[in-house]
Amino acid sequence: MSETENSPDKLDGSTAEGPSLEERLRRLEEILSRLEKDDVALEEALELFEEGVGHVRDAERVLAQTELRVQELLGDGDVQDMELD
Repeated sequence: MSETENSPDKLDGSTAEGPSLEERLRRLEEILSRLEKDDVALEEALELFEEGVGHVRDAERVLAQTELRVQELLGDGDVQDMELD
């Protein structure tokens, strides 16, 4: 992991290597919309699915890093009682 990815200023997930969390979520919505259509060829559907899985995994990584950062900022490392609505 690069220093840029762990930077507190990069909580949105944007890096020189990839899109921000918001951009990933937007792309996932586009992929889902396309996959819901009846005219998607199997090969295209597989490519879209594969891309989507990559975005989900990266988004999960960003969210996990953000959660760790929140725990660090709170100082006690326990945010189980905190509700993030």
